[in-house]
Amino acid sequence: MNGLSNLSNIYLRKNSTRHRVSSYDKTGGNADYIYVNPGEELTIADIEGPGIINHIWMTMRNHGNEEFYYRKILLKIYYDDEQEPSVLVPVGDFFGMGHGITKNFVSQPLQMSPQNGRGFNSWWPMPFRKRIRIVIHSECRSLCNIYFYIDYEKPEVLEKETLYFHAEFNRNHSREVPPLSSYKNKLDFLGGEQYNTTGSDNHVILYAKGAGHYCGCNINIFNTSTDSQHDWIGEGDDMIFIDGEPFPPRIHGTGMEDYFNTAYCPKEEYNAPFHGIILAEKDNWKGRTTYYRYHIQDPITFKKEIKVTIEIGHNNQRNDDYTSTAYWYQTEPHLSFSIPSVEDRMPMDMDKMYYFGLAEKVKP
Repeated sequence: MNGLSNLSNIYLRKNSTRHRVSSYDKTGGNADYIYVNPGEELTIADIEGPGIINHIWMTMRNHGNEEFYYRKILLKIYYDDEQEPSVLVPVGDFFGMGHGITKNFVSQPLQMSPQNGRGFNSWWPMPFRKRIRIVIHSECRSLCNIYFYIDYEKPEVLEKETLYFHAEFNRNHSREVPPLSSYKNKLDFLGGEQYNTTGSDNHVILYAKGAGHYCGCNINIFNTSTDSQHDWIGEGDDMIFIDGEPFPPRIHGTGMEDYFNTAYCPKEEYNAPFHGIILAEKDNWKGRTTYYRYHIQDPITFKKEIKVTIEIGHNNQRNDDYTSTAYWYQTEPHLSFSIPSVEDRMPMDMDKMYYFGLAEKVKP
């Protein structure tokens, strides 16, 4: 037996060996971390295959007390001989929590542990045939130190149908939409006479080509509205287009909170193995919110391509700031994907964050 163990198969003999790469102090001392300089790109693991990474633990500290530095440090993962990464995500977002902050939460594939969510854990299996290379790229202005474990097993051979793990970060582009005050009543904003019959303006969580399965995402929302009336950020349907199918797609949901397996405009934080609300910050849905939905029991398969989208409010009537990280497995090669500049990864409206008390101004 190779691969992940659980309580139903833990008694089976495993035909593999266990290994680890970590940041332990090679001198025998207790300086069990590495330094990453501003602008530096550092390979923290370069492992020959075949193998399967089963667990990554990581924590870090920025010596300049920079704001939102978890958004400024990128995690990149390369398989075999590829020149472009299959994982390209800010480190905080990769481990499940956006907004450039950390927070305690528990899901099956990702967890942030005390103190204050600064112990990052990934349980996503990452198989590789020839080689895997894990890279940290700091776009901070000051020095960081990073502690890490990368635990993996080396099987004799990987199964023929083994797919490669991928993760990608996306951010919606600002769109001109009518202010909430322009609607005659709340029902017009929540539905009314507005119809979405294409999905073309939805936030794109993932667009991938190849064959594989989508395994879920986290979405981080910053409410940009200053309206004092009912300011619910949801009602956006998930629409997942598989293998180039036209609208309506075979997988079409009924609202954002419904896709994340919650209901009735939730304001409560909640963690479950496959879905939850990590952050629900302010009254009237102001401030920051973070949801997750992981398709571990129900991965969404595709043979040629997949486009995973969600409306930003019903019929994209809102202009909230959405960032998302998608997780999936697929054949190689994969589509090239890029990431916004460090400036464009920062919260969209810093003045609003200060206004709502979500950030403290610190010296650069």
